[in-house]
Amino acid sequence: MRLLKIENEQGLFMVEGDEYVTVDKLTKEHLLRLVNLTLSHEVEFDEFDAEKLQNQAHQIIYKSIWSKLSELSGRKAEFLDESERQFLEDYEKYKQE
Repeated sequence: MRLLKIENEQGLFMVEGDEYVTVDKLTKEHLLRLVNLTLSHEVEFDEFDAEKLQNQAHQIIYKSIWSKLSELSGRKAEFLDESERQFLEDYEKYKQE
């Protein structure tokens, strides 16, 4: 599943299925959805390339999103393990009360 792509000199993110929207229209709800998809699926991103993105705003936004989602994807197992461990600790704490 490709979440970010560069096409026609624009940075795009996946909204639904095969529908993509330019990164300058990204909302916090879209970003949360991208994070959730990154954690729950095998995802792909077009690598950031300033030469392919002519719009400077698209360059800044795309680079930021791409770097964070790429890092999250690479550390997915570590992130999920840590989240589950924290949840388990809280669960055990409240279970005893």
